[in-house]
Amino acid sequence: MNWYLKALTNYAVFSGRGQRMEYWMFGLFYIIFAIVLAIIESILGIGGEAGGLLSVLFLLAMLIPSIAVTVRRLHDTDRSGWWLLIALVPLIGGIILFIFMVQDSQAGENQYGPNPKVTTA
Repeated sequence: MNWYLKALTNYAVFSGRGQRMEYWMFGLFYIIFAIVLAIIESILGIGGEAGGLLSVLFLLAMLIPSIAVTVRRLHDTDRSGWWLLIALVPLIGGIILFIFMVQDSQAGENQYGPNPKVTTA
C-alpha cells in the first residue's frame, strides 16, 4: 500500500526514476480498488455496461498518476517517457511496453537521475 501512496504523492511528477516495485504495486492496488468499486456499484445497482459513476470518477482521478508512474518506470530503464506511446501499436506495442516494465533498473545513474534502489546514507 505504501508504494501506491508513494505514486499518488508524486501525482504529476514525470521526472526522475521509479522502481519496478512502485510500478507493479500501483497497478495491483489500482486493479483491487477498481474491482471493489465495481462490486459496490453492482450491489447498489448503479453500474452500467461502461461502468458506473464511481468507476468513471476513479478512472479519471487515476489517469495522470498512472501515466506518471509509467513514465518514471521507463526513465528507470533509461528510456524516454515517449515510449509509452508504443502501446498504441496494436498487439505488439503492448507486448514491447510490458517487456520494458519488467526489466530491471539501469545500474548506476542515468540521464534521468540516480538509481532509486541505491539508498543514500
